Amino acid sequence: MITDKETNTIYFSEKLIEQSPEIANQISSSIKLFGADCRFLPGTKDIWARDYMPVQVNKHKLVQYTFYPDYLLDYEYLKSEPESICDDLKLNTIKSDIVLDGGNVVKSDNCVIMTDKIVIENIHKYNKEQLLSKLRDLFEVEKIVLIPWDHGERYGHADGMVRFIDNETVLLQGYYNTRKDLFIDDFIETLLDSLKKNHLKYEFLDIDYSEKINAKFAYLNYLQTKDFILLPSLGIEKDDEALEAEIKKYFPDYTDRIQKIKMNSIIAKGGALNCISWTIKE
Repeated sequence: MITDKETNTIYFSEKLIEQSPEIANQISSSIKLFGADCRFLPGTKDIWARDYMPVQVNKHKLVQYTFYPDYLLDYEYLKSEPESICDDLKLNTIKSDIVLDGGNVVKSDNCVIMTDKIVIENIHKYNKEQLLSKLRDLFEVEKIVLIPWDHGERYGHADGMVRFIDNETVLLQGYYNTRKDLFIDDFIETLLDSLKKNHLKYEFLDIDYSEKINAKFAYLNYLQTKDFILLPSLGIEKDDEALEAEIKKYFPDYTDRIQKIKMNSIIAKGGALNCISWTIKE
């Protein structure tokens, strides 16, 4: 798999310029500081580019899954058509009937982590084992790791829960460790067991959030390429704690290549920088 740290081309939806021009300008200026280009996708209907754009397996293989999210069933006018967008970009993709959102694909070289919502979405076509086998073949990876859906995140995406530090270690949301009383049944135990059974080590994003913050997912939803990391900012003191004490600690190779992006209005909608971007290796 092409991992985040290998990508060198960054796209955002044109809707981002229309809906959040200040944030779009801030992102574009930051990316240019690192000597990269900020490109925009034509013909999109919403800003969440990660969800509908294809997953890159290698330099010659882009997988276009079936983008049919349950949360847009009553809002068809907001559903982007990835096939049309890819045609405009002259991208050749491999089509799959698997229903999936790109925000539920967190990848290393040889592993993809997804929430188990993927099983529910495809239950009428494949049983669990069939689905996992098909996903392994499609993404050309050894392991598909299913973690439990955090129903506090209605979309069922993994990219606000976990990210890879390296091929053997993942970074988890810190509040899974510090506020276990928020979760019913054995959510935390199931999450950690899923990682352990697949021989993945884990660390927690250790930030002492105020109870008033209702966007605790945001810091983990950073944008990573081979050249830089853009870190979502809430405009509070915890931004510096997230940057200096945590992100730099886990990504020391990026120490001088991390930029904060203040984006409260987008975070309030339930996503951040990974959600609104699409990155590939050209």
